[in-house]
Amino acid sequence: MAKDVKRGQVLVISGPAGSGKGTTVSKILELFPDDYVLSVSCTTRKPRKGEIDGVHYHFISGEEFGKREKEHRFLEYARYINDNNYGTPCEFVEEQRALGKNVILEIDVKGGMQVKAKLPETILIMVAPPDAGTLEKRLRGRGTEKEEEIVKRLARGKQELESLQDYEYLVLLPENDVETPARQIDTIVRACGMRIGNYPDFADDFYKENK
Repeated sequence: MAKDVKRGQVLVISGPAGSGKGTTVSKILELFPDDYVLSVSCTTRKPRKGEIDGVHYHFISGEEFGKREKEHRFLEYARYINDNNYGTPCEFVEEQRALGKNVILEIDVKGGMQVKAKLPETILIMVAPPDAGTLEKRLRGRGTEKEEEIVKRLARGKQELESLQDYEYLVLLPENDVETPARQIDTIVRACGMRIGNYPDFADDFYKENK
């Protein structure tokens, strides 16, 4: 009898700012609360109004961030547009995987490549609106950035999509439908859970259990 795969998987979800990836991730967590958990990144920036330490981010000093970086305690790290550091803590990811949770990393392509290099089994998923016009509409519709910031984010989004071939899956985010792409991502993860590489001892165990 085949043994269940108990160890959780790591999936990176990337996409242009304003594409709707955050909303999609929230929907996945809502639909499958027992199967997924979102990795909480560390950052050196100050908390914004309403943000809670340990929930939205782990807010740490630049000195502490540098210390953890030297100790190789980040799966990936990067400096973003606002000149603050962000990093994915290794400990949390490994703890959750050991509990059987699939860990979602909502990070950019550069971070995704770092994670893939360290964990080759990582599932790389790019999400995007149907076209550039829809992306700009969504980004401007948020009303949270100045024009200069919007232009930077649109340029960064273009760079993200230019790296599409480095990813394994593309999921489109249509208007007024969050559930469909969330379920599509879950289907991808479940299929990847059936990879032969996840059953290295299947043959040996099969014959042992049938003696």
